[in-house]
Amino acid sequence: MMPHVMEAMEEDFTVHRLWEAEDRDALLAEVGERVRAVGTSGNLGASAALMDALPNLEIVGCYGVGVDSIDLQHAAKRKVIVTNTPDVLNDDVANMAIALLLATSRRICVGDRYVRDGKWLKAAMPLTHSIRGKQLGILGLGRIGKDIAEKASAFGLELSYHGRRKQDDVSYRFFDNLVEMAENCDYLVAICPGGEATNNIVNRAVMDALGPEGVLINVARGTVVDEAELVLALQEGRLGGAGLDVFLEEPKVPEALFEMDQVVLQPHAASATVETRHAMGDLVVKNLRAHFAGQPVLTPVR
Repeated sequence: MMPHVMEAMEEDFTVHRLWEAEDRDALLAEVGERVRAVGTSGNLGASAALMDALPNLEIVGCYGVGVDSIDLQHAAKRKVIVTNTPDVLNDDVANMAIALLLATSRRICVGDRYVRDGKWLKAAMPLTHSIRGKQLGILGLGRIGKDIAEKASAFGLELSYHGRRKQDDVSYRFFDNLVEMAENCDYLVAICPGGEATNNIVNRAVMDALGPEGVLINVARGTVVDEAELVLALQEGRLGGAGLDVFLEEPKVPEALFEMDQVVLQPHAASATVETRHAMGDLVVKNLRAHFAGQPVLTPVR
């Protein structure tokens, strides 16, 4: 976590830096019974084994929204509170989704290289595509999904969504079948939670439904997209393009994607602004302080 977060934690707590330990098991054996809280990230999470190494654990504070790497069932069994950092990152994650949508449709990265490589001196760059009037499907209309929808509306996109259920408080078209929605979309943005329920939910059938002019934007989790099928679909021209902020085995990225001009890649950076990461870290600390002050935590997961 950011230095100011660690400093804030150290004001109130004795902090054991597990990631710096040469022998993590030895450190857990030494301090495990004294540990009452865990601070972690959405990527690293907290396994059942880690929780069981901490018999007096009371709370896991997650630096991020996604908690699919935290064993929530085991936490509930142990009566361990789990918190995350919703809302404070909505704006920047939604902005990244829109940025990737624009970067792929207007070929921003291609244009940058076109100028740098001197190609503009020889010929004009081929035309790109407008997004106004195009169909955007959102996979997961939660807090961030709704923010993406609001921002996309300002660009003149027509909106639809797929999720576990129809939401009565929104006017966007609902599809209970993801393939059917993809068939009706020019762009598909994935912003659903990770975990078993959404593993490879964007599969070959969905990509083929998007088609050779369609573009996939993923700002959710690498696990929600069948990455091998994505590479094939792009190589074979069955999918038109992709804007990807997340990957299956981060920071490893399929090298085949590196040579594809129709793909824009980011290093899981959607929430990675100074302002948002500060707010996320502050919320982790506020949750921990509230719990140990005997108050309700601010953002419980369950």
